[in-house]
Amino acid sequence: MKIRGSSSLFSPLLIALALAGTSPCSARVLNVAKDPYIGAIAIDAATGQTIFEKNADATGYPASIVKLMDLLVILEKIEQGYASLSNTVAITAPMAGIGGRQVFLMEKEVFTVEQLMAAMVIHSANDAATALAIHVAGTKDGFVELMNKRARQLGMTATTFRTVHGLPPGKKDKDQTPDTSTPRDLALLARILVQRPDVLKYTSIRMKPFRTGSQPFNLENPNHHMLNEFEGCDGLKTGFFDAAGFSSVTTAQRNGRRVIAVVMGSKTRAGRDEEAKKILSKAFLELPPPKPVIANTAAKPEASPRKPLGWQHIAMAGGIGLAIVWAIAAFAMRRSRPTEF
Repeated sequence: MKIRGSSSLFSPLLIALALAGTSPCSARVLNVAKDPYIGAIAIDAATGQTIFEKNADATGYPASIVKLMDLLVILEKIEQGYASLSNTVAITAPMAGIGGRQVFLMEKEVFTVEQLMAAMVIHSANDAATALAIHVAGTKDGFVELMNKRARQLGMTATTFRTVHGLPPGKKDKDQTPDTSTPRDLALLARILVQRPDVLKYTSIRMKPFRTGSQPFNLENPNHHMLNEFEGCDGLKTGFFDAAGFSSVTTAQRNGRRVIAVVMGSKTRAGRDEEAKKILSKAFLELPPPKPVIANTAAKPEASPRKPLGWQHIAMAGGIGLAIVWAIAAFAMRRSRPTEF
């Protein structure tokens, strides 16, 4: 089909963009998904030691996995006293209608921080993530600054956050690129999070009621396949949009040992989960043995060596012995005398 007013150079560009499933407005969002993935890594959660890696520094789009950084920032702000799980959040227009996976927040609804955090972590709700970001930092941009600052502090040098939810840029955001990260950076973030029992309390939930009444809504964990099918799995997060492919940060614990696996940019959800299972299983088999606990072997102070007895000590001991013998003899002689009246 001929495009009126188009040049011979412009038409191939439009065709290429159409074939790639993009438009000129989203030309900066490149399709990065590969089979089986663009990169992966597995680490020992206790030590951070890498057990398996393949293209672990490949850059991809984490999509909804960015909510793990949301969670870390929010929990730390709560610890610092800037927020509380019991704080209430009144939903406003900028917090509602975000798109993608959501809990369909409506203006003037009121939820606690804990309820919204559950919606963000369990259901991966983009509107809940936005509401929490605005509540904590005042604006989405302000919260994104906190996310990037924390990433730099953790050493996530190949990560740049641009959103609080992980969605790709819309048609109006033609100059924006998606959030970017690597499997290695995401494993680093996950290791910080699994040290918090309250995190795993959320990420291990498969389903939870969120809204009751005339419009009930249940939170459903998109990671339910791994939670149901892999022994010891209790989190953490999945992510997806078309150009990003399917990604996951998964953790499991067996026999007191915990492993974290990141699979980034798979072409299918089933493929991503299958690779995550393989990598986790391999990691558990190849976990280095735990370091032995070294007992406290601090040397006790040695007793002072006994000095050999000198002639003075021998003479003193002999004198004491003679005195004892004399006393006993004198007592016996006195007892043998007749009693005097």
